[in-house]
Amino acid sequence: MNAKISRYLQDARPPTPCLIVDVDAVEEGYIQLRDLLPEARIFYAVKANPLAPVVKRLNKLGSSFDTASRQEIDLCLKQGAKADRISFGNTIKKAADIAYAYEKGVRLFAFDSEAELRKLAQAAPGAKVFCRVLMECEGAEWPLSRKFGCSPKMAADLMVQARELGLDAYGLSFHVGSQQTDLSQWDTALGRVSSLFSILRERDVDLRMVNLGGGFPAQYRSDVPPLEAYARTVMAAVRRHFGNRIPELIVEPGRSLVGDAGVIQTEVVLISDKGDGDGRRWVYLDIGKFSGLAETMDESIKYRLRTPHDGGRTGPVVLAGPTCDSADILYEKTRYELPLDLAIGDKVEILTTGAYTCTYSSVGFNGFEPLKTICI
Repeated sequence: MNAKISRYLQDARPPTPCLIVDVDAVEEGYIQLRDLLPEARIFYAVKANPLAPVVKRLNKLGSSFDTASRQEIDLCLKQGAKADRISFGNTIKKAADIAYAYEKGVRLFAFDSEAELRKLAQAAPGAKVFCRVLMECEGAEWPLSRKFGCSPKMAADLMVQARELGLDAYGLSFHVGSQQTDLSQWDTALGRVSSLFSILRERDVDLRMVNLGGGFPAQYRSDVPPLEAYARTVMAAVRRHFGNRIPELIVEPGRSLVGDAGVIQTEVVLISDKGDGDGRRWVYLDIGKFSGLAETMDESIKYRLRTPHDGGRTGPVVLAGPTCDSADILYEKTRYELPLDLAIGDKVEILTTGAYTCTYSSVGFNGFEPLKTICI
């Protein structure tokens, strides 16, 4: 538990549910990653937590930004970021949004299809472009499915086409999956990408950049290697596959920078027994899937909990949210145990919730307000 956040909750006693983010902890995470991977430019994935104080602090530290929409671009610009430090990294963009970003000065764009490439050629002439290569994401607690990326062969053909359309065929990107626990996935990905560099060199396309994506972890229930191990593994793979011709490197951390910097405080609304002989109490919180905890879908991200009765006898529970939707169950298959003394009205802290929570909160499903956020 973050001591600064703990003191704030004790002193301010804000109404629940609320997300408290320690911006100093975000800074510490950025500095650590910057020192561990000095060879790479950091493009913070704004979607992980777009709170203005977070973006402002990271901009002050010299971070670049990976954005997914014109709104995120405007946010970064408003917080002082220069357009040449912004990447429009979403591979699914309206032509009008590409033109808007280009007019604002953004010159770095992602794509993974011919149709998107043609939009870029028309709306962002001469811009730097990078093609996202499809990855399997094995070992990731939050896999990214097949929605993003294209096959290596298609990527090669598209980069040739990018040059022919007058764009700057800058490089390739990949993402091994969010909260990646299998460090060998970067080696697999970099092997695939380095082969494409060679293939494209033979086709007179000289790529200059590899975007290593994200995947660096936050600390949830499962143990993960330290960030130092990730940095060592990634750079060893880069050197193994590129030798002395190491390209420009970009990383796009999100979860690893802001996840551990946030804590959600919630209140126990109800504790009940179904009378079905299951033996588990149902614990209903005043936050659920629709108010910030969307990553509990399929019980993928398993958050750590802190209660006022920790240290006492525990029993198994099912955890659920407050809404009138049967999908609003957080953990039913994953074994969770909470103190037997836990009571209605008790406050519970959900740890490592600085990433992918406040922006997943609905605008008012069932009339519940969006998750309140406070930066300290």
